[in-house]
Amino acid sequence: MADKVLVKGNEAVAEAAIQAGCRYFFGYPITPQTEISAYMAKRMPKIGGVFLQAESEVSAANMVYGASGAGARVMTSSSSPGISLKAEALSYMAGADLPCVIVNIMRAGPGLGGIQASQSDYFQATKGHGHGDYRVIVLAPSSVQEIVDMTADAFDMADIYRMPVMILGDGMLGQMMEPVTFEKKESTRVVPEKTWATTGTQMKREHNVINSLYIEPNHLEKLVLERYEKYATIEATEKKYEAYKTDDAEFILTAYGSVARICKNAVDALREEGIKVGLIRPITLWPFPSDAYTEHTKNAKTILTVEMSMGQMVEDVKLAINGKLPVHFFGRCGGNIPYPNEVIAEVKKLIGGDK
Repeated sequence: MADKVLVKGNEAVAEAAIQAGCRYFFGYPITPQTEISAYMAKRMPKIGGVFLQAESEVSAANMVYGASGAGARVMTSSSSPGISLKAEALSYMAGADLPCVIVNIMRAGPGLGGIQASQSDYFQATKGHGHGDYRVIVLAPSSVQEIVDMTADAFDMADIYRMPVMILGDGMLGQMMEPVTFEKKESTRVVPEKTWATTGTQMKREHNVINSLYIEPNHLEKLVLERYEKYATIEATEKKYEAYKTDDAEFILTAYGSVARICKNAVDALREEGIKVGLIRPITLWPFPSDAYTEHTKNAKTILTVEMSMGQMVEDVKLAINGKLPVHFFGRCGGNIPYPNEVIAEVKKLIGGDK
C-alpha cells in the first residue's frame, strides 16, 4: 500500500493526470483552479512534458485540439467562464472525434459571478458545451481521492471512445486538502492504438486528416448517427453512482460532488433521530445513472435534490423517477454552501408536509 500524502484537490488532479500519461497541458489562470496550471508549470518540464500558458482560454482549448490530433494525452482546465470560452473548441473536438480531458472547477455565476464554489454549470456540462449534436462524459468526484482515481479513468475513457471527458468539480473540492494515495491501479480497460492520429505516414499509409467540416449532408448525418451509437454504448456500460443507506429509506436525498458529502452528514444525523433517510449520489453526470432512482427508491415516499445552484440536476432526477414519486429541490447559490442543518430542516419540513 502506497503512503498517503496531504494534497489539495487542484494539485491532485494535476499529478494524477501526469501519472496517467498526460504530457501536454494548455491552460490559462482563473480562480479557483489556478493551482492546476501552477502545478503543471513546475512538473511538466521535469518529466519531458509541455506546459504552455496561452494568451486566452480560446487559444488553450485549440492547442488541446492540435495535440490530441497528433495522438497525445492532453488536458486543459478552467473554471466556469473559462469553460464557456473553450466551448467552441470542445465542439470541434467532439466533431473530429478527438480525446482529451477537461477539468472544470466551478465557481458562482452567471457572468464573472464570484470566486466561491458553485454547481451551476451542470446544464453546460451535461447538455452540451457548444453547438451541434454531441456529448461528453462527465465525472463528478466528491473527494480528493476520487479526483485522483477518476482522472486516470478519464484519460482511458477519452482514448477508448475518442471523445472529450470532463471532470466536474467545484471551488470547495479544488481548494480542500485531504490525504490521498497515488497508488497506480491496474486498469481493466483496453486502450486502442491511435491509428487515426496525424503522426506522419512514413510513406506506409494514407494521410490521416483531422476534421469536423463535412459539406455533404448524408456524410455528416452518418457520422453523427455513428457517434450516437457510441453514446448508447456508453450509457449502457459507464453509469456510476453511490447508494448510501437506501435499503429501507423512506426519504431519499440526492446530490453530487461536494454537496453529497454534506448530505451524508444530514443522513447520519437524521438516522440517529429514527428518520429513515438515504442518499443517491450520481458519480457520472453523463451518462446519468437513471436506473439508480428505480432500484433504490422502492420504500421511498419523497426525493429531495440538493444542489449549489437554483436547480439543474433536479430535472434529470425528475426524468429518471418519471412521476412515480414527488421530487423536491433545495439549493443555495451565489457561492453559498448548503449546511447539514439546512438540509435536515428541509427534510423535516417535507416529511411534515407529507403527513
